Amino acid sequence: MKNNIIILYNSKTGFTQKYARLLAEELDCPALPLGEAPGDLSQYAAVAFGSRLHAGVVDGWKRAQKLLAGRGARKLVLFATGAMPNEAEDTIQKMWEQNLTPAELDAIPHFYLQAGLCYERMGGVDRAMMKLAAWAMTRKKAKTPEDEAFQSAIARSYDISDPKYIVPLADCLRRLG
Repeated sequence: MKNNIIILYNSKTGFTQKYARLLAEELDCPALPLGEAPGDLSQYAAVAFGSRLHAGVVDGWKRAQKLLAGRGARKLVLFATGAMPNEAEDTIQKMWEQNLTPAELDAIPHFYLQAGLCYERMGGVDRAMMKLAAWAMTRKKAKTPEDEAFQSAIARSYDISDPKYIVPLADCLRRLG
């Protein structure tokens, strides 16, 4: 029997899509790009929306909120993917505080899933911005340990995603569905 859940996502380099499909398989529910969302979402007990972090912002979240509310979504769950390791808890918490209002932080379950960086699938503008940031880090004189870690993290493509990271999100969705 299918769960009463749907997973909707935006994915630029494939990481968010990968996690959305893993969730859909785990929960036996559909996973669709946001642009293919059904016109009526009121039939679902929960709608999960996932997207990448882009310059500290959950890409498409504000647009998704309007679309999902307009289509009758009852309970929203948010997940974001990014290149930052899950261990960067303070940075992740600050990111959530920048993307969600205090009321949303309490009302909307939200999850960060470490994923990776894929220069090969990035658009030209994003790739250029990342390369510029990498170049700027090579020019910085007195680097902090955080600077060194950042420089290392953006030097090349990598994949630090793992199916185990969906477990808390899947458990949350099971409770809601």
